[in-house]
Amino acid sequence: MSISLKQIRYFVAAAETGRISQAAVELNVSQSAVTAAIQQLEAMLGARLLDRTPTGVSVTLEGSRFLLQGRQILTQVAEAVRDARHSTVPIAGTVRVGVTYTVSGYFLPRHHIRFQSSFPGITVELFEAPRSVVEQALVDGALDVAVLLVSNLQDSENLASQLLLRSARRLWLAPSHPLTRMERVRLADIARYPYVVLTVDEAKHTAMRYWGAQGLEPNAIFRTSSVEAVRSMVGGGMGVTILSDLVYRPWSLEGQRIELREVADEVPSMDVGLAWRRDTGFTPATQAFCDFLRFAVAGDSAGRAATPDPPRLAPQDIEN
Repeated sequence: MSISLKQIRYFVAAAETGRISQAAVELNVSQSAVTAAIQQLEAMLGARLLDRTPTGVSVTLEGSRFLLQGRQILTQVAEAVRDARHSTVPIAGTVRVGVTYTVSGYFLPRHHIRFQSSFPGITVELFEAPRSVVEQALVDGALDVAVLLVSNLQDSENLASQLLLRSARRLWLAPSHPLTRMERVRLADIARYPYVVLTVDEAKHTAMRYWGAQGLEPNAIFRTSSVEAVRSMVGGGMGVTILSDLVYRPWSLEGQRIELREVADEVPSMDVGLAWRRDTGFTPATQAFCDFLRFAVAGDSAGRAATPDPPRLAPQDIEN
């Protein structure tokens, strides 16, 4: 039995995020799939790569050595895919990338770092702004591409988009909360308890849509644009909230545990993706940036085109 790219990719994701659950979110697969792939990899290598801890996973000495090699392998595969598209000279240039708050804080940084390592000749200029501002900048040609919550995208007439990552929304609550006794909780159950509302990246408007669809509204005790404030209040037992797995962490800044429960009613996922102006073509630098993100995030068939394929983007799946 040989080592697969999938096993390497799953291990690298778990090692870099420090949590199996977060790696599963970014790869858009189940936690059991990530765990099984890493266990198979460890068995074939005859070494423990990750230590399991109450707060996640940590890389062992053997794991740190293999992590370096694993990153190199994934980078080399990405470069091979790029080279197969007839890129015979090093790619250079500038990519102007718009991002929204959630993307810049919880999604892009580690991918950006790896991209810069793989493509040192490309300068990535990042601009953070609200979704409406980013959309207008794409239409005006001030940005080449954006990474944002495509589930919130409004100007579908002028902008095309492509899904990279679909992140489920679940109930966050303290371990002592009465709702922890239920594996799947309905919105009607949640409405009975104090609720903390996150407002950043239009989270409040998204929440009101699915609450309203059930003829309900949360018992909001506090509204904030700070995810860390939400985390602290939930961990301290002041209220509950429904947020995406992408921004979930099992501990507040005060070290208080935060648990998750499935919501039985229909709650839409938070979808991260690429957006660009429909009538524009990609420069080689922009193409490389988009290809890299698609490979890094959706290499296991996680993403699907939300609109017709973008200019010159490659097939997104690499079979292992």
